[in-house]
Parts: sequence; structure tokens; C-alpha cells
Amino acid sequence: MPSISAFYGIIIRMYFLDTDKHKMPHIHVFYGDEEAVFDLNGEILSGSFPKKQTAYVKAWCLLHEDELLADWKLALNGEEVYKIDPLR
Repeated sequence: MPSISAFYGIIIRMYFLDTDKHKMPHIHVFYGDEEAVFDLNGEILSGSFPKKQTAYVKAWCLLHEDELLADWKLALNGEEVYKIDPLR
């Protein structure tokens, strides 16, 4: 599962061909021992995540909405996804 971005200790990953459990476009987000799945609007679909880091992920998703959707389409086809700039 490629990492597409990292910032403030948060790692964002997107699986290839990942539609079994979550049918909608989503990302897997890690922070320390915490892991959650977010939709591309930054809303948690499953798992738990610290409040402050959730706000960072949501802001990042909103800033990179088009890039995330483009990466999702690539991932669905099993193609390599692009890195996305971190939150600054």
C-alpha cells in the first residue's frame, strides 16, 4: 500500500483495488498506534483517530480533493498513485 503523503506524524496511504470493505473512495490514515479509514472529504468511516489529527486530515483532504480523486481512479485500476503535497 503506497504512502501518498505524510505530515505532522500522520501517514496517508491508499490501497490498490481496495473496494471490498469500503465501497466509496477512501484513504487509510495512521498516527502512532492509531489507524482510521477516512472518505476523501476527511470524514472517518471506521477506526478511531485523535481529534487534532482528524482536523489536520480533514483540512488536507479538502485542499487536495481533486488529486485524491485522481489517485483513487488510478488505484482502482491497479496503477501507481501520485504523491500529494503534505499539509503545511
